Amino acid sequence: MRIWDLHCHLSGVAGLTPEERLGNLLRYADRVGIERLCVYMGIKWAQDPTPDDLVKQNDDVLRAMDKFPDRVFGFVYLSAKHVERSLSELERCVTHGPMVGVKLWVAEKCNVPEIDPIIRRAAELKAVIFQHTWFKTNGNYAGESTPDDLVALAQRFPDVPIICGHTGGTWELGLRAIRDQKNLFADLAGSDPSYGITEMAVRELGVDRVIYGSDAGGRSFASQLAKVHGAQISEADKQKIFCDNLRGLMLPILKAKGIKA
Repeated sequence: MRIWDLHCHLSGVAGLTPEERLGNLLRYADRVGIERLCVYMGIKWAQDPTPDDLVKQNDDVLRAMDKFPDRVFGFVYLSAKHVERSLSELERCVTHGPMVGVKLWVAEKCNVPEIDPIIRRAAELKAVIFQHTWFKTNGNYAGESTPDDLVALAQRFPDVPIICGHTGGTWELGLRAIRDQKNLFADLAGSDPSYGITEMAVRELGVDRVIYGSDAGGRSFASQLAKVHGAQISEADKQKIFCDNLRGLMLPILKAKGIKA
């Protein structure tokens, strides 16, 4: 099967430079048959980045991408707390650079109106939009979004596809939260490889809205691949989850940039 990994980081991987870390990540990916990685955020990042931090993290990923351009898709790391710099980074890294997606994390909740210019411009560029979400039993970080927050954002942009990162961690709740919002897609990455997550995602959302990711190097490729390889679904559905659904979201911007996929 073709496998594209939606959700990878340079943190948690051995190496002193971004290039070394991505090289090691790709070495592990080769062992388990992963063709391409989506990478975002650099070597050392903060939950509440300053504008200069955003630039540094994106520079790390750009350096790593330059070394392995045929294996990696980069997403630009942005924050609704710093809208002007985020819009500037979007232009630098996507409009005039090689990146093809947007990564939003925990500094500011995704339902705030300040995020709207970022989403609007990303949609114009056909960039894939990925928002981290979590339902935490002991309380989320300040500024950390839940799937319910993402639904509120998605309702303002019903024609813009958005990926629900981790599907809320507590995936039984997350899948139900996003089920009726048809422009939201489920990222399988990051939670423990519990039996039934992929089957429930397919049952609740339909297979076309489910995407494989690992959250490497915070999680192993093997444990996350197992969620799909071991699922009681058809081989054709596994291929959609492993590659085809993500590839379909990315094709408009890949074609616009002349990137073969």
